Amino acid sequence: MQQLIELITQLNTFDLIQVVFWGLAGVISFYFSLGNARVWTSISIGFFLIFIGQAYAINPYIHYYKLSAFHYIIGTLAVMLITHGFLEYYVFCKTFEISGQKIFVYLSTVVILAGSGAFLIVNPTPSPNTIRNIRMIENAIWVFLSIMNMEIIRKIYQTIKDSTISRGFIAFGIVFFFIFLWKGSELYLQVFQWDRDWQDIIAVMGDDSSDFDNYPLRIAFSESVSRYAGLLSSLSVGGTFMYIYRLLK
Repeated sequence: MQQLIELITQLNTFDLIQVVFWGLAGVISFYFSLGNARVWTSISIGFFLIFIGQAYAINPYIHYYKLSAFHYIIGTLAVMLITHGFLEYYVFCKTFEISGQKIFVYLSTVVILAGSGAFLIVNPTPSPNTIRNIRMIENAIWVFLSIMNMEIIRKIYQTIKDSTISRGFIAFGIVFFFIFLWKGSELYLQVFQWDRDWQDIIAVMGDDSSDFDNYPLRIAFSESVSRYAGLLSSLSVGGTFMYIYRLLK
């Protein structure tokens, strides 16, 4: 408990706001998945998993490498579930057909997470560089699926633009725009090996070949975009779920 309190006090204001608002969105989305139609289930569970990922920042066991790897797997699964959910919603808008039951989505999520956890347990502890690679894969998937989600959301909006809930999908589009900037700027830094994780790795290795110091302005700009876009994504997603909850209540 003392470790948890110390970690919370070490969080800066931006991180704390993100945890709070993703937590708000996570709670509403999980409740939302229980009390609404099957077509919302994948979307709601995906956003709830993002909250778990953000809450990882106040985890007292944050320095365990296997737990870090599992955290990034959760993030990857989250965006895949959300994308699947929006695709299902778009099909529903066109055909009014819903495939499967809620329990199937819940069980599939549990099975995938349990299988991923078992895979990490039976394998050697990943190195910091492996953790960085896993995080880069997660960011890449987020970037490309965020673009895909914005396009799906646009099509959903065009299909249901005369309904009251259509404004909620405009808000979702804004959320994914901020997520795209947030994850995209992180991915940009990772691709060019300008991210802080890589700097920590080469510091341990004693490698002085990094060109990190040659591009201070673009690195600082990308870090600022990541920081502020992450904040705006948390604020917008919290507001979006509160708004949609009011519309469907």
